[in-house]
Amino acid sequence: MSDSVSLADITDFAESLAHEAGELIRLEREQNTLRTDYKKQTELVTHADVMADEFITGAIRQRFPGHRILSEETMPDLSQAENLDTPLWIVDPIDGTVNYAYGHPAVAVSIAYAEKGRVQAGVVHAPFPGETFRATRGEGATLNGEVIKHSGATVPRESLFATGFPYTKDNLEPLVSRLDAMIHQCRDLRRIGSAALDICWVACGRLDIYYENVSPWDFAAARLIALEAGATAGHFGEVPEGYPADLWGRDILISAPAIWEPIRSILRSASGYK
Repeated sequence: MSDSVSLADITDFAESLAHEAGELIRLEREQNTLRTDYKKQTELVTHADVMADEFITGAIRQRFPGHRILSEETMPDLSQAENLDTPLWIVDPIDGTVNYAYGHPAVAVSIAYAEKGRVQAGVVHAPFPGETFRATRGEGATLNGEVIKHSGATVPRESLFATGFPYTKDNLEPLVSRLDAMIHQCRDLRRIGSAALDICWVACGRLDIYYENVSPWDFAAARLIALEAGATAGHFGEVPEGYPADLWGRDILISAPAIWEPIRSILRSASGYK
C-alpha cells in the first residue's frame, strides 16, 4: 500500500465499490429475467455475479494496479491466498447466489483487503435491506455507521447458531453429525444462505454462533467485522502450518467470546477430532 493511502481510505474505497455493485445487482434482479448458469454443474451462477465481479475487480485494478485479487467468479485461484508479498483483495460479488436467484433478501457484496495474509479492512453490503457492515483493523465495526457488538451470549443452550451446507452432497456425514450435536445443545438453528451475513449477524448480535467450511471470499471481510465487534474467531479444526489463519476457511468458528470454547468442544467431538 502506498504511503499516501491510509487503511481508512482503503475501507472507504471498498465501501463505495460494494454500494455500486450492490445497486447493480439489485437493478439486475428487479429489471431483468435472471440468466443463470452452473459452475461445476452444481453451483448456481447468475449473470449479475459476473457483471458485479467485473465491475469491482476492474475498479481495483485501475486504482491499485500492483495489488492482487482473489475473486470467486473470475479468479478463484486459492494459491493467491498463500502468496503474501503483495496486498490482496478478496472479493465475493454476490454471496448468497441461490438466495439472489430465488428473490430472497439475504444477499451480500463482500470485499476484503489483506496485507501479508492479514485482513486489514472489510465491507459487507446487503443491497436489499440496505445494510452495510464495515471494519478497519483496530477501529471497531459498524452497521450503517453505528457501532456494533456481539450478543454477549454466555450459555450454549440459550444460543442461536447458523451454518451452511455445500452444493456437492457426497460427504455430508460429518456435517450432519455436527448439526445433530449443535441442535441438541443450543437454542436453535438459522439457515440464512450467506456466510458473510451469518458472520456479520454474529458481529451485531442477531446470532450467537456461526460455523462452516467456506472459501476465503465468503468470510474474509465478515471475519474482521466480527473480530472488531468483539466476537471470537478461530477454527475447531487445525489450520495448516504456514497458511494465514485469516484466510483459512475450513472448520471456521465465530461466536460471542464466552461460548467459543464450549462450542468448539462440541464441534470437535461431533467431528471425531481428538
